[in-house]
Amino acid sequence: MAEQQVKVPDIGGFEAVEVIEVLVGPGDRVASEQSLITLESDKASMEVPASAAGVVREVHMAVGDTVSEGSPILTLQAEEAAGGDPAAGEGAAGGAATGAPAEQTPADEGVAAAATDAPQEADCDLVVLGAGPGGYSAAFRAADLGLKVMLVDRYPVLGGVCLNVGCIPSKALLHAAKVVDEADQFAAHGIAFGKPKIDLERLNDWKRGIIKQLTQGLAGIAKQRKVEVVTGEATFADAHHLRVAGEEGTRTISFRHCIIAAGSRPAIPPSLAVDDPRVMDSTGALKLEEIPERLLVVGGGIIGLEMASVYSGLGSKVTVVELSDRLMPGADPDLVKVLRKRLAKRCEAIHLNTEVTGVKANKKSLTVTLSGADAPESDRFDRVLVAVGRRPNSDGIGLEAAGLTPGDDGCLSVDEHMRTAVPHIHAIGDIVGQPMLAHKAVHEGKIAAEVIAGEKSAWDARAIPSVAYTDPEVAWVGVTEEQAKAEGIAYEKGAFPWAANGRALSLDASDGVSKILFDADTGRVIGGGIVGPGAGDLIGEIGLALEMGADAHDIGLTVHPHPTLSETVAMAAEMASGSITDLLPPKKRK
Repeated sequence: MAEQQVKVPDIGGFEAVEVIEVLVGPGDRVASEQSLITLESDKASMEVPASAAGVVREVHMAVGDTVSEGSPILTLQAEEAAGGDPAAGEGAAGGAATGAPAEQTPADEGVAAAATDAPQEADCDLVVLGAGPGGYSAAFRAADLGLKVMLVDRYPVLGGVCLNVGCIPSKALLHAAKVVDEADQFAAHGIAFGKPKIDLERLNDWKRGIIKQLTQGLAGIAKQRKVEVVTGEATFADAHHLRVAGEEGTRTISFRHCIIAAGSRPAIPPSLAVDDPRVMDSTGALKLEEIPERLLVVGGGIIGLEMASVYSGLGSKVTVVELSDRLMPGADPDLVKVLRKRLAKRCEAIHLNTEVTGVKANKKSLTVTLSGADAPESDRFDRVLVAVGRRPNSDGIGLEAAGLTPGDDGCLSVDEHMRTAVPHIHAIGDIVGQPMLAHKAVHEGKIAAEVIAGEKSAWDARAIPSVAYTDPEVAWVGVTEEQAKAEGIAYEKGAFPWAANGRALSLDASDGVSKILFDADTGRVIGGGIVGPGAGDLIGEIGLALEMGADAHDIGLTVHPHPTLSETVAMAAEMASGSITDLLPPKKRK
């Protein structure tokens, strides 16, 4: 072992930065990349990590001192990377101290060695792999906190799957389908428009215009924040280097920290892996190349039912096949049944407990074989949409070279700071597991960026809302009623039927429902669900109430505008408290 002096590295040109924390002392064993001190400038706070593993011999600074690049921090008796675990034994600073998951500590064989080669002159403080909502949010937040940031993505347009081929285009097409459906419904109320004429080229142009407006905005924001965008296929060379193969050749990026935001892709079962463009995943379906006469949707989850809503609204005869005994597993059945009733009128058929066992491509159609009690043995369709789930993009990016190994599900384990088993590498979004939702990724990305910048930040959200933008929309947050019953959670419920709401009646949405669950002991909100137009917007109020620890009186005594759908949330709370006047309360209360 040899002594070495650890100095303050390049801290972005800051001078006379104050030391606000000294995290180690003489005699402590430290792991490579373990934080030694915390600095705070007028723009940001930052942690300075150890460049090697070893034992602290002498600390050369104290809280209140001011330092600049090159200032001595401490003298370290360095240990060879291949030697004993520096985080072992008495006074060890292991996985818990560095924030790595308990089951994957940075002292694991190979990881500590991979983390010791941090470049002295890195290309950036932080490289973000993946430019979807989680990735660009992380990059922009880190830039705001004073870090030099590079954002890498395989596509030249920022926004990832969500903006380009997922969330945004699907919502545009869902709105188009809803307009067609509402026009048809109003014939019964005295306004008839006749059969709609659909110009696919103009409809796709409108959809692409929405995407372009959003993605161009992101490009401008990246430029304003001085975030360097690199386009190409990225793989880890080691724990501090990323190789990016682009049109102009391969570039190697050295980094001090990394956030993996590589996202996910549609999962295709072997029985449906047919090399024919008429067998589509969600990305292919959103291209809207044609409106097939007959469409089979394999998967009755959120994505499958949203696409069923789009194509049925635009004129296709849609059949939905779901392997389980219900549509949209995860949502409460009383909410889904409202959607199921509406879909039954619009779809040609819905088959539950049914499996697609094979697809044969013919010249003019696709022959599909089915296995289910109520389903035909085979049927012919013009196109098949496979929407049975997604799998993380953890393969093909060289995780092993960085010292990381995904689980059997392809996901990476992270702690509350979004750190992986290699402390200077964080992971967010779909690649860390369910729920695979853009809004979850955004929050995780900001947390990871803040932690890297030295901020005190951690994941502490009580719940993550889920929304199906079907017609009607279905949304829920926190504990579902089905979950509460299964787990023995004592709860009270307030449910308000939209048939008693004037705004809902004017929208022809009398079958909607808003319900809120309250803890039986504390009275605080623990969950809620809504079905009806705008449910995805309304669920945010219940989510906020849950995060704030509100009870039924807090919601009910908040004056809501009239007549609105937001009143249904307040009235659901009044149903629980017994103060409802628009209906008879379920039981007498003071």
